[in-house]
Amino acid sequence: MNPAKLIRSFGVVLLLLGAGQVAKSDGADHQIFSSVLQEFVKDGLVNYAALRNEKRLDQYLDQLDRTYPAQYATEAERLALWINAYNAYTLKLVADDYPIKSIHDLGTGGRIIGWLLNRSPWDIRFAKVGGEAYTLNEIEHEILRVRFDEPRIHFAIVCAAVSCPPLRAEAYFPDRLDEQLEEQARQFIADVRSNRFDLNSQRAEVSPIFSWFDEDFGENDAEILDYIAKLAPAEVSKSILENPRDWSLGYSHYDWSLNDQP
Repeated sequence: MNPAKLIRSFGVVLLLLGAGQVAKSDGADHQIFSSVLQEFVKDGLVNYAALRNEKRLDQYLDQLDRTYPAQYATEAERLALWINAYNAYTLKLVADDYPIKSIHDLGTGGRIIGWLLNRSPWDIRFAKVGGEAYTLNEIEHEILRVRFDEPRIHFAIVCAAVSCPPLRAEAYFPDRLDEQLEEQARQFIADVRSNRFDLNSQRAEVSPIFSWFDEDFGENDAEILDYIAKLAPAEVSKSILENPRDWSLGYSHYDWSLNDQP
């Protein structure tokens, strides 16, 4: 056989074998991760001290490393996988270096310098999915925000901070994903620690998440307020939707202290 044809044939065989490996994978068992969250998460806070030696978390991460997102047929399956992967690896990152006061302690130079130098905790390449290592930034900004038209992911992924939307005490599952994301969004927007609505002054002071990722929620303040209103408590929702031009938008303080259980 011609050497060039032989090489091409060999390459095709490798691709087929690789495809076969993907098809044979059972995928990550989200129930394992869910059992970890149920045991170590309460009211959005994490028992990192106890989580440090939890073998089930390592078992789940090992499954993620052997799970190929392309093997899933539906968008819900892929989205649930990436949300769970982001949260599981964030927990692992913090637990391995616990005790710390903030996740920013794991970067280089603190919050501002780490962000400027791309040396933040979210720039560490350690999160393995399908045999490939990602940074948390890549999972969030190049996969979750780009491949899925779903702003509610911002209420589901955890940044290990007090002001972050509380970590759900269960994993995300494809067959319940829309319900889970909707519940997360409504609970977070109703949380007065991050989002406050003054009906008298018609002023909304909301989480900086709506500013950092404003393009995911709307093109201007009016559209962002409209998005928030549709998920806000009934009285707030009614006021904003009926009088959108009367409302002003501002942002609350973000507490980067670790979301650690007392």
